[in-house]
Amino acid sequence: MNNLKNLKLRAGAEKRRAHGHLWVFSNELEVVDTSIPPGTIANLLYPSGKPAGVGFFNPKSLIAMRLLVQNTLDLPSDFVKDRLAAALQYREALGVERFCRICFGESDGLPGLVVDRYGDAVVVEILSAGMELLKDEVTAALTDLLRPRGIFYKNTHQFRELEGIKSYEETAFGAMPEKAKITENGLDYWVPMAGGQKTGWYFDQRENRAALAPFFKGRKVLDLHTYLGAFAITAAKAGAEAVWAVDSSEKAIELAEENAALNKVDGKIIFRKEKAERILEALEAGQLPEAPDFILLDPPNIVRNKKHLPQALKMLSRMAGAAFKALPKGGYLAVSTCSHHISRGMFVETLSGAAAKAGKKAMLVELRGQAKDHPILISMPETEYLHFALLRLV
Repeated sequence: MNNLKNLKLRAGAEKRRAHGHLWVFSNELEVVDTSIPPGTIANLLYPSGKPAGVGFFNPKSLIAMRLLVQNTLDLPSDFVKDRLAAALQYREALGVERFCRICFGESDGLPGLVVDRYGDAVVVEILSAGMELLKDEVTAALTDLLRPRGIFYKNTHQFRELEGIKSYEETAFGAMPEKAKITENGLDYWVPMAGGQKTGWYFDQRENRAALAPFFKGRKVLDLHTYLGAFAITAAKAGAEAVWAVDSSEKAIELAEENAALNKVDGKIIFRKEKAERILEALEAGQLPEAPDFILLDPPNIVRNKKHLPQALKMLSRMAGAAFKALPKGGYLAVSTCSHHISRGMFVETLSGAAAKAGKKAMLVELRGQAKDHPILISMPETEYLHFALLRLV
């Protein structure tokens, strides 16, 4: 046995371990040892004393343990680099390794670690106290594996507060550009390395953007929450008749306009700084000069925890309902949600209810999820967070 501290599961808490779930909640432990510093690697034992695994322990967090290995107390000393190398190899097999999510936390065996690669620039998010303690190892491994120009830590996510760790931003290696150029689905985009949303880009929507391209031809497209313009530019390039792109951020609109010019579609898209809700209200009231027949709804995640779930579902229903009312027969609605608290069943049920309330009949053309560089662990429903639906009014 190793020399790590031992923690023991309460009787009756073995079931989720047997199904391979990697989180242990504080109420599943016999004792939450508050003398152990947050992020310390510790052993987990079954009530019988048999090994249940090794993982990060945090007495300050509701997720008391994040397992690194299961049913053994043997944790390889070089697991950080080995798992990052395996994660990179998987992305190489997908053919997206230059511009993608290199590491997706628990799904890649590194709980609380998010790594996005923008060519020679790398942006990292640490969401757990355990990974925070291993930051130097992460930086060294990424430097060796990717040979980047710079590594930037954007450690400002609200989850850090739940883990009891401070927020900060820093360049840990090399020099970071102000923005990086990426290529996605044959299109080029400038992405801000600091000051943008999340790590800068939503790689998780890559495959959904490609899937929508054939449906855009000849359509009048309204892209709400456009951010850097990816869906709008995809639509314009795919032959949309007209494209309007809306975002509440002035900076996002400026960058989106720059990306439209980069792809030579700046004359085909009208960008506007406005709240999506205001545009939907104007649509419902018939106050806009022209009506779209394809609406994209990709709102930000407002489900900070389960307590906010009812509010989030109401918002989704309200926005989808307004879009259904505004669309003509034969029109399309593409809608997304990005919280693991909203299950696929909840998502579909909410859209179904919104269509019925709007007095519209909708056909589900496609039900999709996050891109493959955001892998889903079948044993951890929490790793599936993005739901995407394409609906056609009939």
